[in-house]
Amino acid sequence: MVLSRVQVVGMFMGRGDLTNEEWLRLKQHLRKCGQRGGRWESHRRVINGVLFRQRTGVPWRDLPARFGKWKTVYERHRRWSADGMWDRIFKAVLADADATGCIDWSMVSADSTSCRAHQNTAGARKKPPRVPGRRTPRQHRPDEGLGRSRGGLTCRIHLLGEGSCRPLAFLITPGQWGDAPQLVPVMERVRVARPDGGRPRTRPDHLGGDKAYSSRRNRRYLRRRQIKHTIPNRRTSGPTASSAAAGAASPPASTRRSTSAGTKWNAPSTRSRTPGRSRRDTTRGPTSFTAPSPSQPFGSGSGPYRGEGAGTRHEKIACT
Repeated sequence: MVLSRVQVVGMFMGRGDLTNEEWLRLKQHLRKCGQRGGRWESHRRVINGVLFRQRTGVPWRDLPARFGKWKTVYERHRRWSADGMWDRIFKAVLADADATGCIDWSMVSADSTSCRAHQNTAGARKKPPRVPGRRTPRQHRPDEGLGRSRGGLTCRIHLLGEGSCRPLAFLITPGQWGDAPQLVPVMERVRVARPDGGRPRTRPDHLGGDKAYSSRRNRRYLRRRQIKHTIPNRRTSGPTASSAAAGAASPPASTRRSTSAGTKWNAPSTRSRTPGRSRRDTTRGPTSFTAPSPSQPFGSGSGPYRGEGAGTRHEKIACT
């Protein structure tokens, strides 16, 4: 029995590698060998190496030998990332899934996550290097998406997922950027091509998200495109929040006092006063007291300091 190359490779497939079915669907969208500049290494082996590295997080130099030279896997990953090859593969796979009815457009969810950048990114270029005669240098992307937040150098991934948990669009921004301002840019990236040509589909039936996406701008955008949405209101936005904020801003009536300059507000006092006596009672004269005798026990005596210790009482007497 003669086995094809795909069957032979599938016999030695590791955990997490591309299956034969996945490879046949992906192969038609990759670049063919035989072009000028030499032959490509096996695309399947290189992609499996990229998937292994992304899944485990090992350094490029620690890739297992079954994926070939680590430099080959790294260079092709960077080259395809810079020239948009990975983006074209992503769109082609989405179009194939939509043609077979595997995409659920009835409900699309939006969310984001923060990713901590490696410590070596602290010395990365903030601007692309200057190369004569080229706008964008080879193997370099201007949208690195690195930002400094409380956790250090981080990036944030904004993702739209359909009902079957497939990603429809994603956007990478610096880590300190919020979720609400990025909903419209992510929605604008949803473009799934149709198999018969025509205009790509860009509008889901329903959108769901947490209160981080609650803003008037996002709701106006979704209503204009006639997209139903389920996004809870924040406490600081919406009609209920305005009334609650107005109620919290007005102090009670007991603290108001009118003056010639206008109305002033006095914070309520938390001091406990003696019943029947004002804060400053000037109608009473000086308080009289009787000096304690040497034979008088501690804690006794007459006057305003009755019941206090002798040491404290003698100190107050001496001060007067």
